Amino acid sequence: MMRIALVLFNGVTFLDFVGFYDVIYRLNQFDSSQGTTWDICGLTEEVTDELGMTVKVNVIRPDLSEYDFVFLPGGMGTRKLIHDKDFMDWIKTAESVEYKVSVCTGSLLWGAAGFLKNKKATTHPNVYGLLEPYCLEVVKSRIVKDGKVITAGGVATSIDLGVYVIELFAGTEAADRVKKQIDYPYSAVGIVEVEAGT
Repeated sequence: MMRIALVLFNGVTFLDFVGFYDVIYRLNQFDSSQGTTWDICGLTEEVTDELGMTVKVNVIRPDLSEYDFVFLPGGMGTRKLIHDKDFMDWIKTAESVEYKVSVCTGSLLWGAAGFLKNKKATTHPNVYGLLEPYCLEVVKSRIVKDGKVITAGGVATSIDLGVYVIELFAGTEAADRVKKQIDYPYSAVGIVEVEAGT
């Protein structure tokens, strides 16, 4: 059984979060990934996105090391949060988490926490330069998997990332079934899987 933490914060791009969440909550439809649970986590009871929409989180400031998989969306708020000690100290509690996953500028948060030092990673194409100081190499692609760190490009890539995660944990047939359920006719291009030792 896999436990997933979905992290929200003020200034998040909600499509980054919802595009991914709407796909991966379907993991429970498949035998190999049944029993997957998730919490929507934040430092405060409510978070407001960059457009002013407010949502409630259901777990406040959990120890992220208790999860198997932590997902970080992006958004304009990430630019401030990389300098926010309280927030970054919380993200650093994910050090021992097996799967660290992000979309868009969520990778800046993983980078600022020190988790991309020897990793290849990606982010929104407009901010490749901001990610460069934090990782081994910025790969200009839609999805980059380096070991068990998976980073993805800009906003709409959140759906591709969700389908990729379904395939990773439940297989190709499961991913195809989910794509039909959400009427998603696209196949992700630009998936880079870094070989160990490269």
